[in-house]
Amino acid sequence: MSLLVVYPHANPAQPEVIGDFTALAARLDAIGVQFERWTAGASLPANADQNTVLTAYQAPVEQLKNQYGFQSADVISVAPDHPDRAALRQKFLSEHTHSDFEVRFFVGGRGLFFLHPDETVYAVLCEQGDLISVPANVKHWFDMGAAPQLKCIRLFTTPEGWVAEYTGSDIAERFPKLEQFMGDHKAGTGL
Repeated sequence: MSLLVVYPHANPAQPEVIGDFTALAARLDAIGVQFERWTAGASLPANADQNTVLTAYQAPVEQLKNQYGFQSADVISVAPDHPDRAALRQKFLSEHTHSDFEVRFFVGGRGLFFLHPDETVYAVLCEQGDLISVPANVKHWFDMGAAPQLKCIRLFTTPEGWVAEYTGSDIAERFPKLEQFMGDHKAGTGL
């Protein structure tokens, strides 16, 4: 189940928790973040390769390419036994921005985006079927967890792909990692 937790700057100990998909998408839309739910055009095995995944989601991927001018799409897959999982996790955990959209569609697994567009921090738990598009220049970070299990389609408008500009802030260290977030919000949410 997707989940949004809004941490207000004035009182971060009293977050607002939103589990309803429509309310969650509307709240994110208010800060310019696109959040949608997609379904595959075909049944996918857990070990589906990049071409199989992109073929299954061809129609919505092409729609986004046409709408936003994306030039390419690929698939990133990280499992608990991935040899570089710790380095990959660390790469995304510090607050950063991009000069381009950061678009992810969760084909499988889950991950936790933290968005920091103003004095509020929005924690978005994304799971299978979720599409999130973080606008250019919005401060954010991402946690895939210590034992990651995710498969995502990534879309890019530039040939360089994922390029981060780190803010140098330690804000990400003051927020829960994926495992703690899941523990904190499991009761009452169906997670």
